[in-house]
Amino acid sequence: MTIELYQEISLTRDLPEYGLRSGDIATLVDFVDHPSGGEQGCVLEVFNAIGESIETIAVPISAIEVLRSDEILSVRILAKAS
Repeated sequence: MTIELYQEISLTRDLPEYGLRSGDIATLVDFVDHPSGGEQGCVLEVFNAIGESIETIAVPISAIEVLRSDEILSVRILAKAS
């Protein structure tokens, strides 16, 4: 399935520097080329459970995947890295 701008995606890996975990959901807001020809990147906006923007991050495209109909959403406390 194609990943499109402004689509909600899920993370495929933990990102402890942001307090995020595999399975967390974000919105894809941009694609970015790697400066030296490496893997394409994605800019994501992360929202809390009530829709407030809490973080904008850049990750490699391999760190995201589209949401599937056999998945269910859940809520957890965001534990910021110290």
